[in-house]
Amino acid sequence: QLQASGGGLVQAGGSLRLSCAASGHTFSAYAMTWFRQAPGKEREFVAAISWRSSRYYTDSVKGRFTISKDNAVNMVTLQMNSLKPEDTAVYYCATDRRAYYNGPEYYTQDMEFWGKGTLVTVSS
Repeated sequence: QLQASGGGLVQAGGSLRLSCAASGHTFSAYAMTWFRQAPGKEREFVAAISWRSSRYYTDSVKGRFTISKDNAVNMVTLQMNSLKPEDTAVYYCATDRRAYYNGPEYYTQDMEFWGKGTLVTVSS
């Protein structure tokens, strides 16, 4: 139901734009999120956009990443600028299971649907 795309190999300082297309369900009442998982590490929160379009980011990507959504086509995007080698990970989009939640806390256990992930590799 979630399909992420847009990953790839980029040099440090470059940009990538990830997209996540949702199908089979209306997600307008739910937050859409991005998580990432680097090799040997736990999956971590990256960004979220709530049903009211409030945006939240983990500290390490603030000012570099921008999350946005288009409810009309059930699409969420993550614009990633000034990429760093430490951004290298598999990026997953996910939908929150909490309807009409607008808060700043997003954890893996709060997510209901997950995309398969897209690999982002940033070379130094």
